[in-house]
Amino acid sequence: MTPTRRGLLAAGAVTTLAPSLPRLSRAQAANTYRIGVLTDMSGTYRDNTGPTSVICVRQAVAEFAAQGFNVEVIEADHQNRPDLGVSLARQWYDQGIDLIADVPTSSVGLAVQQVAREKNKAVLQVGSATADLTGAQCSPNSVHWAYDTYMLAKSTGAAMVKAGGDSWYFITADYAFGHALERDTSALVRASGGRVLGSVRTPFPGTTDFSSFLVQAVATRPKVIGLANAGLDTINCVKQAAEFGVTRRGVKLACMLLFITDVHSIGLEQGAGLVLTESFYWDLNDRSRAFLNRVKPRLANVYPNCIHAGNYSAVLHALKAVADMGVPAARASGTELVNRMKAMPCDDDCFGPGQIRADGRKIHPSFLFEVKARAESKAPWDYLKLLQTTPAEEAFRPITEGGCPLVRS
Repeated sequence: MTPTRRGLLAAGAVTTLAPSLPRLSRAQAANTYRIGVLTDMSGTYRDNTGPTSVICVRQAVAEFAAQGFNVEVIEADHQNRPDLGVSLARQWYDQGIDLIADVPTSSVGLAVQQVAREKNKAVLQVGSATADLTGAQCSPNSVHWAYDTYMLAKSTGAAMVKAGGDSWYFITADYAFGHALERDTSALVRASGGRVLGSVRTPFPGTTDFSSFLVQAVATRPKVIGLANAGLDTINCVKQAAEFGVTRRGVKLACMLLFITDVHSIGLEQGAGLVLTESFYWDLNDRSRAFLNRVKPRLANVYPNCIHAGNYSAVLHALKAVADMGVPAARASGTELVNRMKAMPCDDDCFGPGQIRADGRKIHPSFLFEVKARAESKAPWDYLKLLQTTPAEEAFRPITEGGCPLVRS
């Protein structure tokens, strides 16, 4: 095929965006494990992933402290584009990156997961939310950390239905994550005896004005408007719903994916009373506070959410597996590294004890929080109060229901 101008420009963009890796001698390469943090450094999910994810990965590496081998970390911005994410992943794996971490945006995560399998490398899915990563599209080269759409639907969705929100309308980001979140939450609402009145798909990325979608939703007279989106999209929806007086009409907002970083942007005046599901909160217990105190000097006026903490936790566990099996073996096969990670119990200050199932799903409790009113907040980033805890064995989709080919029936 003759290269097109657009193809050449795209290839040049990938080369520019992906940092070049230093050449290592054969002896150095044999004793160096390389990690690439593929994330959103400039778009909708920058605050929820991005620079703080990179910081938390580097925190894990620093705490692991070279145990007989070297660890290198680089990062790149996939701009929430599956094509760019795939190009960067291929380039990295071909140049010697052994493991890719974070990968927010489910469409990018699903695509990169296939590249990792093709190259027999490892990928730690943290930022991507779709439960399909451990369902029909599961991979022996992947682990899914922190949260997923099933967990969010079960915790936040179930709480809203239980509180009387039995009729829903969804405003959904039009890509893999939004579709999965709407699907999983709709199934739970219907199973609980509720009704789904409809949904509207919003273009992703790039939508900033959600007023027409909110008007369309209110017109169906739901008790709950489910926001099957995240990041700046959710923030804009909440702020614009306040401007239109949506909640004053008796309609509840269900933010199906809301992080403490989003609450910080929304503010307690508009965010008070919102409920959200997280698997990490800095003030949850002594161990979570200890993690915050260690990483805080690296942070710039931001407290970590479960994605940030998940990158720390996942990379720390992966490095323990590398140390256990040896760098040459870990570099030779992403599948074998993931198998070793599954065989080893997990435990860290962010998530406590846990395990990785055969389908690649990392298991730990989830927590339902309510956003505090301004008068309840006693310190910076003191935004959430715990409503309920879902035990680890109940928080995620049962392994027999996901359809993962790795699971023996």
